[in-house]
Order: sequence, then C-alpha cells, then structure tokens
Amino acid sequence: MALNSKVALVTGGSRGIGASIVRRLSAIGADVSFTFVASSDAADTIVREIEQRGGRALAIQADSANVSDVRSAVRSTVETFGRLDILVNNAGIERPGLIFDYSIDDLDESLAVNVRGLYVATQEAARYMQPGGRIINIGSISSEFMPIPGHAVYAMTKGAVASLTRGLARDLGPRGITINNVQPGRVDTDLLRAALGPLAEKARADVAVKRFGTGDEVAGLVAFLAGPEADFVTGASLKVDGGASS
Repeated sequence: MALNSKVALVTGGSRGIGASIVRRLSAIGADVSFTFVASSDAADTIVREIEQRGGRALAIQADSANVSDVRSAVRSTVETFGRLDILVNNAGIERPGLIFDYSIDDLDESLAVNVRGLYVATQEAARYMQPGGRIINIGSISSEFMPIPGHAVYAMTKGAVASLTRGLARDLGPRGITINNVQPGRVDTDLLRAALGPLAEKARADVAVKRFGTGDEVAGLVAFLAGPEADFVTGASLKVDGGASS
C-alpha cells in the first residue's frame, strides 16, 4: 500500500485510461478524487466500487476547458480530504482533421483542454502540495510519432505537454515536487477507436507487440511515478506503447 495516507486527483477519471488510474491509485492506498464531464453513471460506479472495498473516492463534475471548474476541482479535493499529494492530468480530447479545413473552434478547444486545463490544474495543485508531491501528465507518443494524417493538432498539444513537463521540473524541483509525462501509445479506449476509425486495425498491426495496450498497463507506470521509488525521476517523458514508435 505505497500510497497510504496520500490524496490524489485524476482529471478525466470516469472512463478509459483515467478510470484505470483511479482504480489503481485507490488499490494501493490513496484517497482519490476525479473529474468527469458528462458520464455521471460511470463516475458513480467507480465511487461505489472504491467505497465497497473500504476506500474513499470523490467524483467531481468539471470541464477541463473551464478554468474555474479546474481550480474548483483542486480546491474540492483539498476541502474533502484535507490535502493533495498527487495530481494526474489525464483529461484530453482529440479533434481529428486536415489543416485545410480545420476549424478554429476545434483548435481552441483542443488547446483549452489538452494544454491550458493541464497547466491550470498543475498551477493550482502546486499551491497545496508539500515536498514529496507528484504531478503526472498523460501525454502521448503522438508528440514525436505521427504516422497518420489528420492528427497534427493533437500531436501539437501533446508536444506542448512534453515541453511543459521538462520546464516545470526546474520550477517545482526546489520544492521537492516531481513532474513527469507518461506517453501512451495505442491503448484500446473509446477515444482511440473514435480517432482512428477504420484505421484502427492498421494501427494495431503497426505495434511491435501486435496488440493494443490496456488502461491498466498505463496505470501501472503512473502508480510507480506516484510512489516513493520514483523520488529521483522528474522532467521525464516515458513511453508505454508496445514498441509502436520504435
């Protein structure tokens, strides 16, 4: 139970990779809050699961594109559990499309959720974290590997996440807070299948291990970075991609 007495906040934690992270952090001892936008039934199910196992969880409806919502989610976590030790910036969206007709609205929304929302959550969480705090961003191998047209904006936002992680390691390090970037590859989620559509099977064939990853496999790396054994790891971008980008 490496995270006993720790409190974590996971943005976008009601489904997909985020839900796997919420469950994993709870399983190793953390009290966990998580945000969701619309999937209230899924969020309630996760809370019940955790409480039935004797854990504590809080679901917070919050849109990562809304600055006030993000700040409020951080404050609600601290008010409910008394502290904040771990932030996992998982919330993200993808709006595929070629640049020739890509709308400014889609561009702004992608930047608002994938970059600005992550930045605001990190800024707010850092106000409450003590030495030993952990910030873990969920980026993507798309930041440096994009073999499919129509995903340039998503790749750009995830490149920003990787760069921000490196820079903030210098800002946060003197306070004893680490920040790292987990870069999943082709993980079998609703987001992946919606983004790739008919190209999903080709993407699976391009993975070195010839399968999609699972949310639990990403959550395992997040759990390591959240724990005491990762105290000397910061500013890193770490791939979980089955060799897709090799």
